[in-house]
Amino acid sequence: MMTGFRRALHDTLLSLGLLSQLCLCTEIPVTASTEFPTSTYDYDYLSEETSSDVMDYNQFVQQCQKEDVRSFRKSFLPAIYSVICVLGVVGNGLVVITYIYFHRLRTMTDVYLLNLAIADLFFLITLPFWAVNVVQHWVFGQIMCKVVYGLYRVSFFSGMLLLMCISIDRYISIVLAASAHRHRTKAVYCSKIVSMCVWLVSILLATPELHFSQQTKSDNILQCKMRLTNDTLIYTASAQLALGFFVPLAVMLFCYCVIIKTLLLARNFEKHKAIKVIIAVVLVFLLFQLPYNSVMLIDTINDVNSTMTDCELSKRMNIALDITKSLAYVRCCLNPFLYAFIGVKFRTDLLKLMKEMGCMSSERLMRYANIKPTGPAKRGSIATDTESTTTYSP
Repeated sequence: MMTGFRRALHDTLLSLGLLSQLCLCTEIPVTASTEFPTSTYDYDYLSEETSSDVMDYNQFVQQCQKEDVRSFRKSFLPAIYSVICVLGVVGNGLVVITYIYFHRLRTMTDVYLLNLAIADLFFLITLPFWAVNVVQHWVFGQIMCKVVYGLYRVSFFSGMLLLMCISIDRYISIVLAASAHRHRTKAVYCSKIVSMCVWLVSILLATPELHFSQQTKSDNILQCKMRLTNDTLIYTASAQLALGFFVPLAVMLFCYCVIIKTLLLARNFEKHKAIKVIIAVVLVFLLFQLPYNSVMLIDTINDVNSTMTDCELSKRMNIALDITKSLAYVRCCLNPFLYAFIGVKFRTDLLKLMKEMGCMSSERLMRYANIKPTGPAKRGSIATDTESTTTYSP
């Protein structure tokens, strides 16, 4: 009886094994999942595609060709960079030479304006390198790639922070005029310490550029670029937007609004001219900085989230970045006119320097220097300070 039971069990297991092998032999073959990324498969769909050998090319991501963007950059950027560089070097160079020649670091604003001119000059020095990089390729080597990137970023942050310091100094000089006059000698020393701190903070903020900038080869062309992860990209963009735009703008708006309020309450016949200069300073900052920072914010969000899928839209974003960035660079040319050349004593020193350099005769110097004579009534003005370049008079 036991033998019969074992034989029946053996026959049953053998039948089950044969049945399973039969099912495996008749199962429908399925291709690798890399060919069809969907997790479930439809029998009719697979049979149609595999039988006809037709491949759906819409599943492949096509690379966006940007030859027209590169062509635009090669014609636009070198031209605009050349104009900005020449005008900016001339204007800021005159500021630096005038301050050094006449030893005119007598006020906080003098110290800030000298450092601002130096920062703008450093910034302008980098533009020819970027122009060559756009027209041809990066021919200056790995070390110069890091140096130019680092200098570009340090000068950018220091320039913005110094504009903020100038606004604070003007607030102290006009709104808190009495206390500012009492601490005049200490203020100059303090401004030098503040300027040094601005440069140190700018170097710290430029650390990612010094670390991640490198010479890379793409399509057999050497380029100086930043190799950033998403976290680093978010950090650099946030630092530029915060300390390079929003914080200086907020400080400028607060300081200049209080200054305008103080000037309106003062009995000063030149207060309307001073207010016009203040409004011009704020409007120029917004006009030249707001478009670039807005486009950069949108572009950074798209890069981090990878939401830019339209090729034409991506190309338009690249062109918008180039145009608005060039517009933002124009501030280096305008800073001497907005902050230094409006000072009466600075203009007088500049005219004297031009005379000593042989660029102007004595008669012309006297004629230009006496366009706006400064009498006793103007010396007590709240909007003009004859010993400082914080003057707002034109």
